[in-house]
Amino acid sequence: MAKPPPPATVIRTIFYYLSEHPSIISFRWSHTHSWGSTWSFLFTSIATYLILSLFLHLSLSLLFPNRRQIPLGPIPAIHSLIMSLISVTIFTGTLISSISEIHDTRWFWRNSKTPFQWLLCFPLGTRPSGRVFFWSYIYYLSRFVHMFRTILTIVKRRRLSFCQLMNHSVSAFVSFLWLEFSQSFQVLAILFATLVYSVVYGYRFWTAIGLKSACFPFVLNCQIFLLGCNVACHVGVFLVHFWFQSGGGGCNGIGAWVFNSILNTAVLVIFLNFYVKMYYVDVGRSERRRKVVEESESMDCSSSCPMLIAGSR
Repeated sequence: MAKPPPPATVIRTIFYYLSEHPSIISFRWSHTHSWGSTWSFLFTSIATYLILSLFLHLSLSLLFPNRRQIPLGPIPAIHSLIMSLISVTIFTGTLISSISEIHDTRWFWRNSKTPFQWLLCFPLGTRPSGRVFFWSYIYYLSRFVHMFRTILTIVKRRRLSFCQLMNHSVSAFVSFLWLEFSQSFQVLAILFATLVYSVVYGYRFWTAIGLKSACFPFVLNCQIFLLGCNVACHVGVFLVHFWFQSGGGGCNGIGAWVFNSILNTAVLVIFLNFYVKMYYVDVGRSERRRKVVEESESMDCSSSCPMLIAGSR
């Protein structure tokens, strides 16, 4: 019987394939070499997503006017498991790559900022290439896998949520901007988002296969946790850019911050409106409250949270 490889070998292998592989080190965001990297692809894919979702919802409403749910078997559980595994992989790859990137480049900026400041604020002139941008690219591509949940929600629950449509569209759009303009703070935004996604989708897989769900709105609490982390980091980016940048210059891509902030504010308003519905409905209207809890567990308002803050260029 062959002996299993020692833990040190396993760890080195993981580090190699998540951070030191030539494809990761040599990655460069390019409109000619990176799939899905053009503005036309971005707008076409988002428009297709919105049109397909609306068409599917209307078609099912006409074909099955009296049928409230369509069974999908193991498909929702499989999608949740896939999204959880993708999120764990991106989180681990981004974390290891960030450590390696800081170790390799710190001598360039060690007199002007700390590693935490680098995570919040890329130096001016940063190009979208190397390890962390490779995982940012993978995160961008995963947003299209994330969109598939809308199709599942429409088919299974016969529900078309404006919040879900907007969150998924904004998520894809903003993650594209991170790469296009080498956005500051995207590393922390991806780490927080994928950490929460791995837990949320793991929980959805757990409940989809018939295991016991939590006795409280688990998904909504994860949303609030993610929102709090990103708000704190958003304040940090603002302070680093305007007050704590030694040598001047500020953070890379700060000019696009206003545009992203408009998108993020719109999503924040939707989230707060949903939160008020969740916790301030009349206690006597238990049925309405139950439906709101169900909506919070099925909708992907959690996808709004990274976008609330991650526009801090």
